[in-house]
Amino acid sequence: MEPVGEVLARHGGWATRAELVGATSRRAVEAALERGEVQRIALGIYALPGLPVDEAAVLAYDGVLSHVSAAKSLGLPLLLTPPKPHIIVPPKRRPRPGPPAVLHWAETSSGERRNRLTSLLRTVVDCSRILPFNEALAVADAALATGRLGQDELLAATAAMGGYGCPNARKTAAAATRLSDSFLESMLRALLISAGINGFEPQVLVTHGPFRARVDLGHRKARLAIEAEGFEFHGSRRDFAADCHRYDELVAAGWLVLRFTYEQVVGDPAWVVATVRAALARRLAG
Repeated sequence: MEPVGEVLARHGGWATRAELVGATSRRAVEAALERGEVQRIALGIYALPGLPVDEAAVLAYDGVLSHVSAAKSLGLPLLLTPPKPHIIVPPKRRPRPGPPAVLHWAETSSGERRNRLTSLLRTVVDCSRILPFNEALAVADAALATGRLGQDELLAATAAMGGYGCPNARKTAAAATRLSDSFLESMLRALLISAGINGFEPQVLVTHGPFRARVDLGHRKARLAIEAEGFEFHGSRRDFAADCHRYDELVAAGWLVLRFTYEQVVGDPAWVVATVRAALARRLAG
């Protein structure tokens, strides 16, 4: 008789009780459960130990991974890892017992049900319903940057949507760009948009003689550059020297450069906005 664990492995890590009993026996399934060789993740659903939390929840509820959990699965950036999986279940499905999860009742496509994961477009729209604008924009920017989603698609989807979160979703779609170079850059741009500070563009090219460099956010008229400094650090003297050279060239070209760290953008956004606003006013007045 084939061991229960091998049956599960052959089925991709999980199976129904009926499938396991049919391939082994009722006694073998119960014994494997007692020994910890398999786990029961929902009524009639068994899996190998160590199944990822998101996958276990999707199977337990027979649903589709969605919202921020789908964003995580698709490799889109998030400020916080979702503490519980987000799962979409059919609209008329009655609640059923299962592991901790955030359930959403909605229709899904056949492809989403087959993949047990919402589409890239659906994921971005769903995230923009529930996330703050700055985090939603970071997700949308990253999705556009993949080249697998166009802004026209996103604008059309948010224009046609109904229900909760519509204003934030439409604001996100209108501001999203494929040009953003990082999560922190998107978060920083969202701060400026929310504060009503206009004129900054992502990835502005600055030239000075043979020197050419792109700044994260640039205000052409004010010649004000804003750089989003993430967790990365200069790994060598050569890297540090190159960064100093770049900064000096930008200043020589007549640009004022402001550099903000992750801790400042996320932890002290009011100060970041005030600093940018003051610098911009002085540059434009001069």
